Amino acid sequence: MMSIVAIVGRPNVGKSTFFNRLIQRREAIVDAVSGVTRDRHYGKSDWNGRKFSLIDTGGYVKGSDDIFEAEIDKQVELAIDEADAIIFMVDVESGVTGMDEDVAKLLRKTNKPVFLAVNKVDSATRVNDAVEFYSLGFEKYYNISSISGSGSGELLDDLIQALPEETEREEETLPRFAVVGRPNAGKSSFINALIGEDRYIVTDVAGTTRDSIDTRYNRFGFEFNLVDTAGIRKKSKVKEDLEFYSVMRSVRAIEHCDVVILVFDATRGFDGQVQNIFWLAHRNNKGVVILANKWDLVEKDNHSVKEFEKYIKKQCEPYTDVPIVFMSAHTKQRIFKAIETAVDVYKNRSKKVKTSLLNDTMLPIIQAYPPPQYKGKYVKIKFCTQLPTPYPSFAFFANLPQYVKEPYKRFLENKLRDHFDFTGVPITIYIRKK
Repeated sequence: MMSIVAIVGRPNVGKSTFFNRLIQRREAIVDAVSGVTRDRHYGKSDWNGRKFSLIDTGGYVKGSDDIFEAEIDKQVELAIDEADAIIFMVDVESGVTGMDEDVAKLLRKTNKPVFLAVNKVDSATRVNDAVEFYSLGFEKYYNISSISGSGSGELLDDLIQALPEETEREEETLPRFAVVGRPNAGKSSFINALIGEDRYIVTDVAGTTRDSIDTRYNRFGFEFNLVDTAGIRKKSKVKEDLEFYSVMRSVRAIEHCDVVILVFDATRGFDGQVQNIFWLAHRNNKGVVILANKWDLVEKDNHSVKEFEKYIKKQCEPYTDVPIVFMSAHTKQRIFKAIETAVDVYKNRSKKVKTSLLNDTMLPIIQAYPPPQYKGKYVKIKFCTQLPTPYPSFAFFANLPQYVKEPYKRFLENKLRDHFDFTGVPITIYIRKK
């Protein structure tokens, strides 16, 4: 399972700059999460061949000074609970502050590996200034510069060594549907409504991710594991007011599921944080079903289903082939329609198109609408096939693959969706040399 590394510290010490460096440098990044760059809260990174999820806790602290430290404490406590390793960042320019000491006090209580990173150390003078951070009580600190990247190599070398050994998940035959979304969107209510009414529940088994539950569910002649990310077992640790909680749970759940059931509060709208989770699922090539919960509370005079669906798909562009179910967990309206839709999306994600049928369908379309010529050269696509991946991916073989640009790839994807039902599933298009 992929480890999680959290970057914590008070505001304005350079956490986000360091985070961006780790997920954007070509030699360090394997996969950046598409669609979350506006907030930059989470992503995937790689160092010396070891992949890990990276969480930036910056940007969550808001409010006046009287609640400032309490919010910092909540973030750090959640990082301690969820992460496998913690980077504690401080600023050499301002020296040790009272807030740094408060964060350090919390971190010293954990048995998780903590790496003290002294940021903005970009001169010999500042190297000497950094010595004062020994007072925070950690055995070692790392002089780094988030902007230039200096010193980050030693930090990451030690970080990788401290992460737990990667364990392969046991082979599972049952599909996994992860219920994710913002706090208070109705995730638990949705699952409780299903469990409370259904009589085909077999058993509850603890999931492989901390504080999530796999409920084995059998209905419609289809058996699957329903993964709740709301932390049902440990209510005392559920801090529903923190977006950080939602992000941590969603990252773990999405990476190890087949279909993401994205629940959002229709009275709040399909906002930025919900979109972030949507794009995280898309980037991980997971099937997606969007559930507009609390639809019974929406003023129907102001929002029709068609208008609201159009609004959601506008936020999801260019990936608009996603099923949307308007439901209410409270009244149990369309909750089983949501599960039926998730089952259909799973089948779409597992669908294999015969090569002969694929070529008979796509080649005439390509011949009628070939790729635009580039630099006076014509691109010819003569063959296509579906690749043996867990999600739909297709290879189109061309004489000049480098001249096939993104707009034409989207054209091919749209035609695949027109002729084969891949609703709710991302499609990857590769153009290869024939």
